[in-house]
Amino acid sequence: MIDLRSDTVTKPTEEMRRAAYQAEVGDDVYGEDPSVRKLEETAAELLGKEATLYVTSGTQGNQIAVLTHCQRGNEIILESDSHIFYYETGAVAAFAGVQTRTINGNRGAMKPIDVQNAIRPADQHFPETGLICLENTHNRAGGAVLALSYMEEIYQIGQSHHIPIHLDGARLFHAAIAAQSPLSAFANYTDTLQVCLSKGLGAPVGSILAGDNEFIAKARKWRKRLGGGLRQVGMIAAPALIALTTMRDRLAEDHEHAQLLANELRQINGLAVVNQVDTNIVIIDVQALNITSEDFVKKLKEEGVLAVTFGPTAVRFVTHYDVSTEQINEAILAIAKVSKTFN
Repeated sequence: MIDLRSDTVTKPTEEMRRAAYQAEVGDDVYGEDPSVRKLEETAAELLGKEATLYVTSGTQGNQIAVLTHCQRGNEIILESDSHIFYYETGAVAAFAGVQTRTINGNRGAMKPIDVQNAIRPADQHFPETGLICLENTHNRAGGAVLALSYMEEIYQIGQSHHIPIHLDGARLFHAAIAAQSPLSAFANYTDTLQVCLSKGLGAPVGSILAGDNEFIAKARKWRKRLGGGLRQVGMIAAPALIALTTMRDRLAEDHEHAQLLANELRQINGLAVVNQVDTNIVIIDVQALNITSEDFVKKLKEEGVLAVTFGPTAVRFVTHYDVSTEQINEAILAIAKVSKTFN
């Protein structure tokens, strides 16, 4: 089976498995796990932040950021299709007691003027704007990269109003490769950010939350409140460190595979590639075949290819470490075959 559902399905490499077995461990709640400390120190250096915190998932990292930055009754500004709004089960309301103010974006980017206008003035009728959130790359925009110049503009708006900027950088490694810029260049225009190690980098578990020392100290307490204080966590931190230090550059291969996939799918009657393919995500629309995305995905599975629905007639494919060039070509043939059955 060729699994193009998500880059979260990647399996840890043999080097990661060995690192897990050999990891030096300790109780991380006491700050005594050397593997975790090394991971956090390495991540802080790469991102150019004072400190980082190893968390169990990207969602946990994002939620800890909201909880740490905001007070109950605050409002956060974010793009209407962002992961924090769309895919995190309303956690910002359930946990942090904040409300969302969503802004429609173009390829995941809110217009700076719209962000500026969404910031609440001081008035007893209004909630205080507690946080502005960005997402890079942007999942529902098809892995779109937010440009550094754009991030700088939003950051300056936040600075001028004393409102922090949090970046959901679950796939920031992909953005850095596509933009040919260091991770720290993106992190520079954030107060805090979360980066995922278990997507394209292939680690079995975990994300990194980064910020200044004061923020991370407060975030560590929120992690504990959420049940995220782990013990001999070096067993998963050691493979995460392998992912962080050895798997970044190879993401360019995933981008090449996505381009190959998109170029070939554009030639298939009845399919339309609907996103600009910046990184490792390809989204097609099957409306012209007069079928639903669920029907298409179900039929595709019978041909040995897994994908996910991304709307009533939209289907998403994500390239990753465990899919080779040969398998991309096999997937193209399978997609063509399925499309032909509905033409």
